[in-house]
Amino acid sequence: MSTPPDPDPDRTPDLDSGLSEPEPRTSFRFPPAGGATLIAGAAIVVLFLVVIVAIVM
Repeated sequence: MSTPPDPDPDRTPDLDSGLSEPEPRTSFRFPPAGGATLIAGAAIVVLFLVVIVAIVM
């Protein structure tokens, strides 16, 4: 199997810019549903701990 030739920089546009341009960010902040999920999860953990402490005492 032969190796393809190296590209000629003079005949290859954008060769010095790398493989591709960086991808733009698609999300700039934490989604509201994610925040609600974290708050609900924290509330369940706190409720669980309160019930355990109430049972033990």
